[in-house]
This record gives sequence, C-alpha cells and structure tokens, in this order.
Amino acid sequence: MTGQASRGWDSNFPIFTSTGRDTIMSSLMKLIPDASREQIRAWKESIPPLQNEANEVLSADPQAQRFSAILEYVMPMESRRPDCIFLIDGAILVLELKGKSEVTQADIDQVAAYARDLKCYHRDCADRPVHALLVPTKAKGFVGTRQGIFICGPDAVNDLVSRLDRDKQTVIPVEKFLEEEAYRPLPTLVAAARELFTTNKLRRVHKAAAATEPTVTRIRDIAKEAARTKTRKLILLTGVPGAGKTLVGLHTVHGHWLDELAIDRGTGKPPAPGVFLSGNGPLVEVLQYELRDAGGGGKLFVRGVKDYIKRYSGRANLTPPEHVLVFDEAQRAFDRAMVAYKHDIPIAEAKSEPELFIEFAERIPEWCVVVGLIGGGQEIHKGEEGGIRQWRNAIAASPGAATWTVHAPSGIANLFDVLPNPVVIEPTLNLDRELRFHLAKNVHRFVAQVLEGNPAVENAAIAQQLNLDGYHFRITRDFAAAREYLQNRYKNEPERRFGLIASSKDKGLNRFRIYNDYQSTKRVKFGPWYGDAEDHPARHSCRLLEDCVTEFGAQGLELDAALMAWGTDFRKLNGKWSTGDSGKYDKSVEVRDPYQLRLNSYRVLLTRGREATVIFIPPVPEMDETFEYLVACGFTGV
Repeated sequence: MTGQASRGWDSNFPIFTSTGRDTIMSSLMKLIPDASREQIRAWKESIPPLQNEANEVLSADPQAQRFSAILEYVMPMESRRPDCIFLIDGAILVLELKGKSEVTQADIDQVAAYARDLKCYHRDCADRPVHALLVPTKAKGFVGTRQGIFICGPDAVNDLVSRLDRDKQTVIPVEKFLEEEAYRPLPTLVAAARELFTTNKLRRVHKAAAATEPTVTRIRDIAKEAARTKTRKLILLTGVPGAGKTLVGLHTVHGHWLDELAIDRGTGKPPAPGVFLSGNGPLVEVLQYELRDAGGGGKLFVRGVKDYIKRYSGRANLTPPEHVLVFDEAQRAFDRAMVAYKHDIPIAEAKSEPELFIEFAERIPEWCVVVGLIGGGQEIHKGEEGGIRQWRNAIAASPGAATWTVHAPSGIANLFDVLPNPVVIEPTLNLDRELRFHLAKNVHRFVAQVLEGNPAVENAAIAQQLNLDGYHFRITRDFAAAREYLQNRYKNEPERRFGLIASSKDKGLNRFRIYNDYQSTKRVKFGPWYGDAEDHPARHSCRLLEDCVTEFGAQGLELDAALMAWGTDFRKLNGKWSTGDSGKYDKSVEVRDPYQLRLNSYRVLLTRGREATVIFIPPVPEMDETFEYLVACGFTGV
C-alpha cells in the first residue's frame, strides 16, 4: 500500500473550519513534539484566521467543499515544512505565515522555493498552477505582488483564493497529493552519495529521469557489449554543468549489473567492478566522506586520479581490479608536463593522464570501458588546457589502438576520425538540460553573458525570468546583510546547505574576514564542510559561514545557496573585465591563457548555488564599477 507523507493536519475545508483550534494543535504537536514556544504561539495565532478565511471561501463557493487544507506538510526526503497548503480547483496555493507586518527578501524567497519545488518535483503539481502566498499576520488587506509572490494580511486570503488563476482540472484529492512517492526532489550530490550507500540505488526523480535514464541505460548496454565481444570502449559523455553527469557516473559504478560481467581472475571477482575517478580532490574527499562506511574509507567506489596513477604507473604488472573506469571532468585531464610536475618525475618519462589510463585499461583482462565525463568552460588549473584531444592522442599512440571503439555524441565525434575504428555516434551521450537549478533553464547562459560583457539590458531580461522561475541572484555590499539573508532564509531548513566561496587569486578579501588565502583554505575539511550539520561539535559546517572555499574546493560540487565574495582579481575597469590585480600563477607549469582561467573560475563560482547566489561586493572604490554593472544586469538586493 502506498505510504503517505508526514504532515501535522489534513482535511477538507468543512472539517478544517469546524474543528477546534486545540484539536488541530494537538495533531500538529504529534508531528513536532519538540516544537518551540515560538512555534506553538505561531500556531495559536494563525490557525483561527486560516479557518475563518477557509470558511469565507466556503460561503462564497459551494464547490469549495472539495478543497483541502494541509498544515505542516513535510516535503518527502527533505526536512522542509510549508506552513499551509490549500488544494483548490485547478490550482495549489502554498501559504507561509510570518508574525510581523513587513516581510523580507528572505521570506519571499523561502515561499517561492516551496512553490517552485512542488511545481518541479511533485507528480500532481506539474501541470497545474502553483501559487505562493506570503502572509504577514500583522498586516491588513492585500499588500501586493513582489517577484511573482502574493503578499496579504490574513484577512485577505479568501479574496485572493477567489481571484487565482486556475486550469480546468478538479481539485487534487488530498490522499493522492500526500502519497510519499508523489514528491521526488533531485538530491544534491552529497545526498545522492549518501543514498547510494544506504539504499544501493538513487531515487527516481520525475523531472530528471527523462533526461538521464536513457544515458545510464545506454552506458550499461555498451559495457555489456564490450563484455560479450571482449573489446575495449571509450565512452565520452558531454553536458552542460549541472546536467547530472556526475550522478550518471555514480549510477554506473554502483550498477549491480556490473557484478554479473566481472571476470574471475583466480582470486574471485572484484568487490567493486567499477570505480569513479576524479582529479578534483575536494569532490573525492566529499564523496569518500559520505561513502566512508562502504569500505576502505569510501575508496571502494571513489578514488583520486593522482593516487590511482601512483599505484598503477609504477608497477607495469599490476592490473586494476575494475572493468569500468569513470573519469570525471575528462576534458581537464593533466597533460604530460603537469603529470611530471605533480608526480615529480622527468618530463621525458612522463605521460599524460589519458595515456596512462588507456594503458591501465589495456591491462584489464578480456574487456574494459573507460567513461569520460566532459563539461565545458571549467578549466581552472594549470595543465588542464589540453582538452579532449589528449584522449584521441592516447588511443592513437597505443599499440592496442585497433581494439578500441569510441562512443561519443556528434558534437565531438569528428575529433576521433583518425582512429582505426569508426566512432559510434550516440545522441544519448549529450546531456543538454540543466538539472541543478530546478525549474530555471538559463542560469549558465546568464552567467556566460555577464562574464562575456554582454549588454546589461539583455542580461537583466534573463535575470528577471530566472527570478520568476525561482532562481535568485542577489547582491549587497554589506557582508553582514548577506549572512543574515541566508541564515534567515534557511533558519528552519537544517538539511539545506549554504556556504562562503571566493576566488583563490583575490588578494583583498581578508580585510573583510573572508579568508580565501592558500594557508586558510588548505585547512578546510571538505567532507564535513559540505556534509556536517550546523550544530556538529566539530564546527566545520559550511552553514556557519566561517570557512571559505575557492573555485578549487567548489568545482564539481554544489550548495543550495552560495555566498560569493567577488574579488578584485576580476573586476570591471573602464567597461572591460580586468585581471590586473590577480595573484600570480606558479611558473613551474606554463599557463597558456591566464585571463581565461580567471573567467572560468568565476563561471564556476557563480554556478554553485542550486537555488540562489548571493554576491558580496566589497565596499571599496575600485569595485564600484563592478557593482554597478551587476546591478544593471539584474542582480537584486537582499
């Protein structure tokens, strides 16, 4: 039988209006037995006005007997609880009540997020209007609309209900709405890793499944073909940042179908026939932290590229136990010079990371698959500028080149035409839909245009639509105000993650107690920073907004919201972006385009928040032009 989501109260309007306040409160306290005095007082003050407004709706519309009220709905797989949801004919109304007369931007964004996520992830809300209503309980009448959010005092709720846009569908039955599997939000990467360990599978997200399931299925089928034909495959998966490439990679290495394909090498089949490899140290640390109980301190399924190379490059007779190697951010693989530098070997003896991994894969008996996950515009390290061609060159230089077949989307397939076997073009190996940002579709486009210096008026139009879609770019020159906004917005949502990020090459943020310098950031423990609760005694949680991570600690990872401190290393000067105040790069490895690396770093920093990015611009004269440009582009205040 279908389970139901937790909630404090649900009923149709007639029962809701005729039930005593104390009875409803008793039901709410069963859900939240440790409710604070503040919460109990809020219930006492808000339940009677809500009942009165529901009664007014009933008096005006006999059909409203079918309407339902849900109080303290616990959004499944999350800890968030909208104060109240009205299910009415053809629409859903989400109400958030605040015991004050004036509302803040954080209040508006909180209720907007509830409505956005119901629209995005609730099975029965996808094709109905979902409206958000903020109710300052000390206000009177209809206050107005801000950023698509209705605001009114409790006395005007019934009138608003009568004026809402609705479609022609009937009201959703409350039992159907409350089915636990009806709401399936897209997990953060940290939550996904946690789920994989605890359940051995990832939830099926209604909105995301159509985008990623065909890709996961195709990779599985190619691997099965490699096992059947005893061949070797290079699979290249491209996609925009936030499209789910890493989740596809985690799905692949955790697939139970791999167990059936693994070859017994005399010592039994490998305990994990697939491994997720990344040169992104913080990403590896975070995933291993979340999978630490899965065996080997989390290293059974997730390994760092550097450690993997160190183990297998020095011993030619050592064979990797896995059959499937997933290489994250394959376009950023180190070239020969960077490998020599990182492993402290003569450059004449060095090979690029793609050359090494093709060599390792060819040691694996009978069959193997290398999956390269490829993003764009995120090369931020020295030695990462060689790109995808390094994989082509690695296969071409291999004595076993004829045993390899490349599977790739059409956009990069022509790069591999020189290889012995023809490229197999695979449309499903390109993920072009942003999933990280919920309903918002143009976050990366907006960021790209801002960084490319497009006319501000064009950017502002995109920013306005993003705001309506529930994604917010906020800006302030008051660091305390930025902190307060995030702390207020997520005060009652302990599972949400927000943190402080900044560029590694800025040299002036320390004076604002934003410690982005090398010595400070190298002490950050990324696993706890992304994963620990705010009240964890170790006090490493990102929610404390104390420790700062740079683009190197943020790339490939995500937060629900990011507080980004904009540095002087990338600022507007006479109408153009200037990197003149940027810290210098180590000269041990040649940097081909330092400006592009800075631009890419800011692209990464501006796209870490899943639902909001709050920009702090230091209140110094040299940053005035940058602030004015971003405001003109549509960044709004906190």
